Amino acid sequence: MSATPIHIQLNKFTPSVTEKWSAFVNNHPNNTVFQSPAYLKFYHAVENYEPFVFFAFQEDQIVAIMLAVLIRESKGLIGYFSSRAIVYGGPLIAEDYPNKKQLLNQLLNELTQALSGKTIFIQFRNFFKWSKEEKQVFSQHGFVFRERINLLVNTSSEKQLLAGISKSKRRQIKTGFKNGTKVHSPESLEEVRVFYNLLVELYKNKVRKPLPNWSFFEQFYQRSLVNELGIIRLILFQDKIIGGVLAAVTPGRNIYELYIVGLDQQYKKNYPSIIATWTLMEYALHHNLHHFDFMGLGKPDEPYKVREFKTKFGKNIVNYGRFGRKSNTFLYLLAELGYNFLRALKKV
Repeated sequence: MSATPIHIQLNKFTPSVTEKWSAFVNNHPNNTVFQSPAYLKFYHAVENYEPFVFFAFQEDQIVAIMLAVLIRESKGLIGYFSSRAIVYGGPLIAEDYPNKKQLLNQLLNELTQALSGKTIFIQFRNFFKWSKEEKQVFSQHGFVFRERINLLVNTSSEKQLLAGISKSKRRQIKTGFKNGTKVHSPESLEEVRVFYNLLVELYKNKVRKPLPNWSFFEQFYQRSLVNELGIIRLILFQDKIIGGVLAAVTPGRNIYELYIVGLDQQYKKNYPSIIATWTLMEYALHHNLHHFDFMGLGKPDEPYKVREFKTKFGKNIVNYGRFGRKSNTFLYLLAELGYNFLRALKKV
């Protein structure tokens, strides 16, 4: 590529730009649905979500794309103190661009300026490795790298998939189906609502982390009906919903487990959580997807309750880490104290 200046454009796109955007992402080796036009439309439709999409142009050619989403728990002051901006699997920079560090620097500069005063925290959740030099660029913009491990299960063939699953988990999957567990694609918003309510209880009583409100699941379901974004599957026993899973899909690449729940204690012989996980792996196998992505095993040096469960399905552990930047350290600590207080009261 020539030394033509780079022009970065924020939230300005035409049908022509969107077409170029789709082509750029689809042809990128680190392509994910999270950096696609489909996810932009989704973010626009979800309550308290505000997307920011940055295009880097060299003349009329896209050489980089970065889609971020600003998330708040509500409006007003509480909304600000709960605000965080997340970039999943981005930015994506053209493989043949001669000076990726310089372009990355421009993108981070645009991002931090655009979000100034809007959020107290910005985070990049990485789906690929950044070089040492590129990590330095993040550091120059105030981002701190934190290690986070993840498990990618190979779903390119049934033989490889089954080889990574422990004997106990394979036995439990068979037992669950034998005992009447069924997998069901939701046929109405009412069914999705039951799944959502199970998640609300799980997050309130055990996970104790923010869960997107109903509009996230409603919009995801509507788009899944036209083969956008991913899939929702429900786990049934005697026509009762006892679990479910929501997963994003990058066609031709990976499937990502975003939200999962199972009434495992009430239905011990049906193994709803295990069958929900297996359902996504089987989907990946039958749709020519390369990997099932567990979307996190936690920090490598800290205990994580579900890590033992997840590693029964494979051993391909990666550590792409995350970059985080506190826009205001005092406000961040204040928000964290408030959030921990609400967690103690089981309000979140």
